[in-house]
Amino acid sequence: MGFLPDEWTLRTTYMVLGAAGGAILSIQMVLMLIGVDGEGDFDADGDFDPGSDGMGLLSIRGVASFLTFFGLVGWYGLENGWSAAKSSMVGLAAGSAMMLLVAFIMTQYRKLASEGNLDPGNAVGTTASVYLKIPGNNSGRGKITVSIQDRTHEYQATTKGPEIQTGSEVRVVRMITENTFEVEAIS
Repeated sequence: MGFLPDEWTLRTTYMVLGAAGGAILSIQMVLMLIGVDGEGDFDADGDFDPGSDGMGLLSIRGVASFLTFFGLVGWYGLENGWSAAKSSMVGLAAGSAMMLLVAFIMTQYRKLASEGNLDPGNAVGTTASVYLKIPGNNSGRGKITVSIQDRTHEYQATTKGPEIQTGSEVRVVRMITENTFEVEAIS
């Protein structure tokens, strides 16, 4: 007598698939909790695509979810007197639905990711507050505080017009360098 039982039944198949899928999901959950999150999806042609932005139907999570729910629902059906065909069809539907749900959730999850890179060019056209007075006629630099991408930043500023006092509101006209902007007073 080896690893396989003498009588391999549909019930045993459901139990093994449900347990295997559940074990994979449990291992992934533990790995996520300790900070190891290897995301990757398989294409239909079998190529591995780490961090794919696709739906991820054949991701490890998707396949494990399918196996878990196919096995558990199929097993439930047999235990409640359903025929083998009915328990298989309902299990297949439940597994497929769960795989689609996991793919949808992971797609939405990926959309939540954002880059923390600040683009100072986004300040052009916005209003800012003068932090240190800005000398007139491009004769020197002052400082402004401006809100970019929901964060407040301080930059050097020049103006072609007359001197602008501390506390004044200005409009950012153009970016001269990554740390310096040309501004104009708001009348």
